[in-house]
Amino acid sequence: MASSSICNRLFLLVTLLLLGSCSSLKDKATGIPFVPQLNELSLFGVGVRKKGPIKVYAVGLYCSETLKQKLSTISKAADKGKQALAALREGVKEHPTTFLLEMNFKVGAEKMANAIAESVSPRYTGPATDVDDLKGLIANGVKPMGSVGKGNKIQFDCSTEGIAVAVDGQDQGNVTSSGLAAAFCDVYLDDKSVSPTLRDCCINECCAP
Repeated sequence: MASSSICNRLFLLVTLLLLGSCSSLKDKATGIPFVPQLNELSLFGVGVRKKGPIKVYAVGLYCSETLKQKLSTISKAADKGKQALAALREGVKEHPTTFLLEMNFKVGAEKMANAIAESVSPRYTGPATDVDDLKGLIANGVKPMGSVGKGNKIQFDCSTEGIAVAVDGQDQGNVTSSGLAAAFCDVYLDDKSVSPTLRDCCINECCAP
């Protein structure tokens, strides 16, 4: 019993040390910082979404420590980083994952909702109504303000149960579709990522040399 108690305490200590090792990161392009923990998930990396020369928003990816530990055993140099990226893309679809967008440029409600929906749609093979529902949640959350501007935050919580949306901390609802959540993850992590800097940062921060 005493030995078991000591092991449990050591496990708790190691867990706390791992959580404590997480540090905040700042997107270099916008200067926007992201906290190391969000809803018990750890910050993996940050990046920027550009539209031409305009830095529209910064984005942070949060996921589980379990996935971070798995990535730490994979070299980012192996096969030019393809192995690490594949493990990251697969992992975020198996674990609860949050994408936090913080605006750096003013965008109208409909334009913001349409832009995200247009990125998700070609990556999703399910019903088009699911993408419409996601677009509606974004638009409804932003509509009372008329637009989102510098400092406003849009949060997307992705899991095998679907995707939930919050605007400035206010829940807007969710779309029950694991496929839609997976497609949303691919918007940022596939070969046509809308934020290559986020993808690169996650690999650099989480993977072995």
